[in-house]
Amino acid sequence: MFAEASAASTALSSWTNLFGTPYHTVKHSPECNEYYPSQEYAISGWYRSNPGPVSMMQRQATCENTRKMIPQYYARTLRRPPPSIFTLLLRSRYSSISTSTPQPNYKPLTNILIANRGEIALRVSRTASAHGIRTTTVYTEPDRLAPHALCTPHSVNIGPPSAYLDVEKIIKAAKDSSCDSVHPGYGFLSENAKFAERCEQEGLMFIGPPPSAIEKMGNKSESKNIMISAGVPCIPGYHGPNQDPQYLLSEATKVGFPVLIKAVKGGGGKGMRISESPLNFLEQLASAKSEAASSFGDSTVLIERYITTPRHIEVQIFADAHGNCVALGERDCSVQRRHQKILEESPAPNLDPKIRRDILDKARAAALAVGYRGAGTVEFIFDNDTGEFFFMEMNTRLQVEHPVTEMVTETDLVEWQLLVARGEPLPWTQEQVEEKMNGWGFEARIYAENPDMNFIPDSGPLIHLKTPIPTDTVRIDAGFGQGDIISSHYDPMIAKLIVKGPTREAALLKLRKALEEYEVVGMSTNIEFLKKLAVHPAFVKGDVETGFIQKYREDLFQKVETPSEVFAQAALSVVVKQNIPQAYNDPFSFAGGGVGYTGGLQAHTVLFTEKKGCGDDITTRDVEVVVTQTSPQSYDVVVDGKTTFNNITTSLSSQTKITSFYPHTRLDTTVVRVEDTLTVFQHGKKFTLTIPRPAWLDKALGIKKITEGSVLAPMPCKVLRVMVEEGEKVGKGDALVVIESMKMETVIRSPREGVVGRVVHGVGEMVKMRTTLVEFVEEAEVEGEDKALPS
Repeated sequence: MFAEASAASTALSSWTNLFGTPYHTVKHSPECNEYYPSQEYAISGWYRSNPGPVSMMQRQATCENTRKMIPQYYARTLRRPPPSIFTLLLRSRYSSISTSTPQPNYKPLTNILIANRGEIALRVSRTASAHGIRTTTVYTEPDRLAPHALCTPHSVNIGPPSAYLDVEKIIKAAKDSSCDSVHPGYGFLSENAKFAERCEQEGLMFIGPPPSAIEKMGNKSESKNIMISAGVPCIPGYHGPNQDPQYLLSEATKVGFPVLIKAVKGGGGKGMRISESPLNFLEQLASAKSEAASSFGDSTVLIERYITTPRHIEVQIFADAHGNCVALGERDCSVQRRHQKILEESPAPNLDPKIRRDILDKARAAALAVGYRGAGTVEFIFDNDTGEFFFMEMNTRLQVEHPVTEMVTETDLVEWQLLVARGEPLPWTQEQVEEKMNGWGFEARIYAENPDMNFIPDSGPLIHLKTPIPTDTVRIDAGFGQGDIISSHYDPMIAKLIVKGPTREAALLKLRKALEEYEVVGMSTNIEFLKKLAVHPAFVKGDVETGFIQKYREDLFQKVETPSEVFAQAALSVVVKQNIPQAYNDPFSFAGGGVGYTGGLQAHTVLFTEKKGCGDDITTRDVEVVVTQTSPQSYDVVVDGKTTFNNITTSLSSQTKITSFYPHTRLDTTVVRVEDTLTVFQHGKKFTLTIPRPAWLDKALGIKKITEGSVLAPMPCKVLRVMVEEGEKVGKGDALVVIESMKMETVIRSPREGVVGRVVHGVGEMVKMRTTLVEFVEEAEVEGEDKALPS
């Protein structure tokens, strides 16, 4: 034991060398520039000294050499707290994981190719590097400047956007880089049995389950038959091979509507549709099959009874090659949109202990039934009405939401993957797992998407990013930093926010506070929506179901009033910056006052436009703010002729921070201006205002008014199907075009009745955001434009 304690001390020293540098003083080697992680972090010192948006050419010139940096540097911005003494002893006991003389029958790991991107690539690299294992990443052309491509000692360009799904290119990259193993991450090829088999054929260790288990559990029809044989309850439905639409309709009728149409392969909510009646079954079937084919290369679907008030409860299991299998608790992932999770927690709230035990036992039985090895998740549908639960599917990989389990079990599941891949037994028994579990955890997924437009994905540069400060109970797993670009080619997740508390109430308070500290500018995000979820009375009580968002839609999408102080702070920010001489270098600055304070009263008028709501419920209002400077740092502000603030003392502490006293109450506000748009963060809430351009400027810039008869693309996308023809009469809500962005299909519906005048883009064409998709015959000029209704 003394030797182990000594080794633990050495390990702790090594950990300090890896991650123990003070948070604000970390530096790169000279060739990689300086690196200053902070709440508003960037990937290199160049961004620190040159804040604001940067061009791709500037970024390329600055970051080209950073491909040589070691992975821990980027990970430090979001690093986790120090490992427990138990973990240090565990690392010491299994220290051969990073040596060239492994124990008998244990396979060495020296160089892992991470066949993925984003935060999971950084996550795997962080743990592997902590064990002295070299990592190699791959990247595509759109990701050539992404953090995961820059943060490892060696990274391989594998070509076009779809290359993460190219088995041969991944294998070649691994062989050319002298890798001895492959970690698939999640998504892409992580549940592809042929890929796992090819790795084994090429002498590459696949850090995941055996191909046979992936194959059995990857086919949802076959997996359900196996589960029935193993005594695991399954939802009634049709899981057979006959895919004739009319036959499937007849099977759906036997099961009884509503039914769930679900792809037999893949996951992530893709290839899933709900059919409420026979009338829309064939349309939903076609959409599910198309999405399944494009996402997984297989359009086969199954039909199941749709449980109307279900909860999504899943169990994190881990198995080794020695016949051991443990369940590391359950997660409730019921709060979803588009059949995709956005808020997870562990343990599941309001779950009877006997049912919990039964679910955990059934999950272990499911894994053992297919000879499983490694990390996996067994998902169940829990019927809130009857208390029954049914096997849904098994994800044969590490889940996106695995950190919430790590929080409540104080484990590193990637570390466990490495141990099991080498052939070692699980470090804990089921009894030890249950002894170690403590507290409550939440994970919130931060997505680039617009909740007001049915959660359509968004993309663009992260112009401004401020995150909560990580602690031992607040963790951030991110794949992007300030200045990075969220690509339209891939999943729009920006980061994962994970918190822990001793109770559910304490953890929920921590989640709310952390969300209030999050600031993102550059694209739409779901952060404000997550804040509403976290305070909703039903969620606070743990009364959740997969239809939670739709059930409480009116509450969750209620308009928020903008306080007068928001307009005042935004106007003060504009005026104060205008009074700085450098502001005149800004081509989008509409300065109206003199330079500096010259004595006497100086009045400035700032006009803002604010839009609220979604769909047909969008309201627009103009707010005039008059700012009168009474001394070098004092102002009187009148908002919309109604609210007056006198003797405000204000100052700019940075390019985006403005601090004001009203006159004795301090108000700290972040105001980020990008061209005509001001994003304001105040009291933990986000507000978006626009400074309308003068009509003469629009004319000078050649900006034309958009006709009322135009339906625009809500995001960069690819046209998959055109549902109408020129001259066809359509009604409000009718499907016009089906588009694809970030692997998700979206139906663009008509915002009005009318006759189609022209379909602008055909099937297969790539379309930029706000590009016209369909024009109607009527083309009356108006100030705005009709927005398409995505579904």
